[in-house]
Amino acid sequence: MLKRDFHVMACSQRSFNMCHASNLIKLSDNTVITVFFAGSHEGKSDTAIYMCRAKEGESSVPVKMASANEAHWNPVLFELSEDDLVLFYKVGNVIATWKTMIMHSYDKGLSWTTPYEMVKGDIGGRGPVRNKPIRISSGAILCPGSLENGPWRAFLDISHDNLRSFEKSAEINYQEDGNFSPLNKDIEVSEQSFSGKGVIQPTVWEDDKGVHVLLRSTYGKVIRADSTDGGKTFLKPYPVNMDNNNSGLDAVYVNGKLYLVCNPVGGNWADRTPLTLFSSDDGINFKEEAVLADGPGEFSYPCIRAYGNALYISYTYSRKNIALDKFTID
Repeated sequence: MLKRDFHVMACSQRSFNMCHASNLIKLSDNTVITVFFAGSHEGKSDTAIYMCRAKEGESSVPVKMASANEAHWNPVLFELSEDDLVLFYKVGNVIATWKTMIMHSYDKGLSWTTPYEMVKGDIGGRGPVRNKPIRISSGAILCPGSLENGPWRAFLDISHDNLRSFEKSAEINYQEDGNFSPLNKDIEVSEQSFSGKGVIQPTVWEDDKGVHVLLRSTYGKVIRADSTDGGKTFLKPYPVNMDNNNSGLDAVYVNGKLYLVCNPVGGNWADRTPLTLFSSDDGINFKEEAVLADGPGEFSYPCIRAYGNALYISYTYSRKNIALDKFTID
């Protein structure tokens, strides 16, 4: 059973025409850092990376972290050590030609280093595309990535030396026959790779059977793939018993149970509402635990992390703010 402890907005002021794609992390002093991109419109050159930093359950004024005369996207946080907080984010006006940048903070997010390219000369976006990296039992760090230059496909970037170098896994491909139609009228398909087909934006976990990912797909279902070699290669991907509207999802594995946040809506580019928290004992069949947001609007692109017996979740709230929820696992 889950108990909701709080629901707040990350930003204490609504100054954005558009904000989206949040990621969060909780520090040892109970500070919650939330990052996201914001600007006039998704994919426009004025979008930048912003951060809210506050005690849990509180809001704060957003601070700009990174900007240039080019679109910024999908910030992702990772705590490399207690003294080294890492931020990944994408830069590029066109998704298919993204590059991934990295910044570090050595003072718990108060200041940040100059950004540098994660993989020099990369075109397409190595590293975490939207969801959090995890450190697995071998000590390796797995960064869940995907590519949209052509058929959509996913992969993991694997680091054995604390993010100094990366090994790209085999790509995860999933294709079905059938008609494809981008139905979201708010998206200008010609400007980006939104007309792609396949799977992107994996969320990753490890259990006693290996490494697993759940994937956003264009086929109306969440797709899963499993690895028995630490994420280097994957067995044939397959759909699980959860609808997917071609929108972001995220999951976290806690004490033998998987917690998934997504829009449980079928249909490619279907509405991004409601946003719901589920649990699963097998990562295939899911039980509804709580509806985070419902009704008209967009509630999407969640990030979920576990700290002890608590779940922290951030998500897009009608593209005007970022919501933060905390649940306690009883």
